[in-house]
Amino acid sequence: MGSIQEQHTCAGRQAQAMLDAQLDLWHNTFAFIKSMAFKCALELRIADAIHNHGGTATLTQIASQAKIHPSKIPCLCRLMRVLTVTGIFSIDKNPTEEGDRVYGLTPASRLLAGPQNLAPTLKLILHSTFVSPFLGLGTWLEHKLPDWVMHDWGDSDCVTILKNCKKAIPPGDAGGKVIIVDAVIGAGSSTLKHRETHVLYDLFIMVANGTERDEREWRKIIIEAGFTDYKIIPVLGVRSIIEVYP
Repeated sequence: MGSIQEQHTCAGRQAQAMLDAQLDLWHNTFAFIKSMAFKCALELRIADAIHNHGGTATLTQIASQAKIHPSKIPCLCRLMRVLTVTGIFSIDKNPTEEGDRVYGLTPASRLLAGPQNLAPTLKLILHSTFVSPFLGLGTWLEHKLPDWVMHDWGDSDCVTILKNCKKAIPPGDAGGKVIIVDAVIGAGSSTLKHRETHVLYDLFIMVANGTERDEREWRKIIIEAGFTDYKIIPVLGVRSIIEVYP
């Protein structure tokens, strides 16, 4: 039997572990709101609003650019709080003389502003056409996929494609190789954000009747197609360059 102090310490650790577990569950439950807040920012073109003000803007300036009614500014403030916590925008620690918060662009939101940006592509991915199937993901998993879908996205189809590519390139000693640009689950950075983006993207592709693969699955396809070696170069964010050698 431990001392009363040890028992209290053990009970305290167990209680903290329970609270941490509850936090994990709430964090996962509300994760969809992060995507919806980001979708709202895309629709309101908040990045452009800040960009057009020289890279920083107050809530009033953002609301004016985004044509948000002044009565909604308190709600916009709460939206921006989410978007700054999640790293889409930044917030200056020092408000203006009038006490207004000043928001800025981050490396992420700079990719959403200007004439050539990622906003249209990201808005498409977050469109209800693509999002709504995830609401029925459990039901989707209970049903067998049609055979033609499995064939179109299956390993055998990929093997056939690579075999045809192999016929069209020079031999290995002449510098022949096939270059594939695709996701390799688990490749690249080991940060939580990178790993999470990989597996979430795979689930997104799954609902669209596709599949992403890890290195073991890629190796199986490459070898079955008659290639002798490969190199995975994870330099394109969540995607990698896969060089395949005959």
